[in-house]
Amino acid sequence: RPVQGFKCCTQDFLFTCVDLLLFLLDIGVDIWAAVSLYKQEAYVYFSLLLLFLLGSSMLVQVYSWLWYRYDDFKMKTKIEKKPSQCQLKLLHVFQLGIFFGLFHDDICVFIVPQSVAKFLRQDLRILHFIEMFSVKSTFVLTLPLALSSVLKAIGSTLSIASFLTTYDHSMRTFLPEKEKHHMISLVFYFIWNLVLISSRIAALALFASVLPCFIFAHFICSWLVLFFFAWRSKTNFMEDPRGEWLYRTTVGLIWYFNWFSVAKGMRIRSVLYHAYILIDICILCGLWCWKMSTDPSDFVTHPLTTAACVVAVYVLGLLFKVIYYTFFHPNLDKDKLKGATITEEQPEEEERPLKATDNKRMRKLAENFFC
Repeated sequence: RPVQGFKCCTQDFLFTCVDLLLFLLDIGVDIWAAVSLYKQEAYVYFSLLLLFLLGSSMLVQVYSWLWYRYDDFKMKTKIEKKPSQCQLKLLHVFQLGIFFGLFHDDICVFIVPQSVAKFLRQDLRILHFIEMFSVKSTFVLTLPLALSSVLKAIGSTLSIASFLTTYDHSMRTFLPEKEKHHMISLVFYFIWNLVLISSRIAALALFASVLPCFIFAHFICSWLVLFFFAWRSKTNFMEDPRGEWLYRTTVGLIWYFNWFSVAKGMRIRSVLYHAYILIDICILCGLWCWKMSTDPSDFVTHPLTTAACVVAVYVLGLLFKVIYYTFFHPNLDKDKLKGATITEEQPEEEERPLKATDNKRMRKLAENFFC
């Protein structure tokens, strides 16, 4: 058991380091993209980039503040208790709430029990998940791609796929020990996410390279459809109606790139979603081929082959996903997951130490993920 606990701690520390590196890499690539646009004198794209970066940051700060409010501002550590409620609000207004949380999480790894550190890390991972797929992911990926920024595309795709893998690792916290997966399942999870996201981004990039003005119309129309299905899914992640509508809006943004289970019994909707995205990719690649045939480019000599490869890559990603869910993904009743169910009344035990499975928000996501 001590060896197993040491392995668990080592894995958690490794994934924490990966989270931090991805976060810093993401910031660095965003700065690089902004500087590149400014040097190219593309001031319209530069202004839009800053606008969407600010919008993404504001969205994450709103979630962070709402969760503090839902928890009645009960702080778990001495560091969290340092700022007053007013000071904490100012930190969020000035877009520093997430950075305080990140700094606090890194310090807590060394000064608080491992179980408490895991509990605090869960909320940060959800916030980072939202940030990765929010307005920043939607437009910061699309705009530079339209300007042929291949490095940004590759870096962002790898960053998203890697973070989704750490997110899956966090979900596994709620599984019984015998259901926890091995390294090969992590590899499959990373591969199918990487392949699906790469194909989606490539299709958007091809479309944006020939019809850049229509990419915004495509996003708005797609988001409206996806938002409607998020509403019809009857999500219950947040604790008040306005927060729930914000969450459904965010789910529409996430679904623009990748599937995300938001309620129990979403398998049929998952199939419909992937069919919709596959058709959308075919249409985007078809429009790109048509544009390339009417206005040939020296850069691409075989547009039809390129478009077919993008579609084939998405189909390959679906095949990897089927393999993962067939052999590696546990399907459990919510009662078999660790931690209290979300409908249970928690007994007020002041002295009981926190556990990672006490995080009710991550618990809800785990129920949607495994049940």
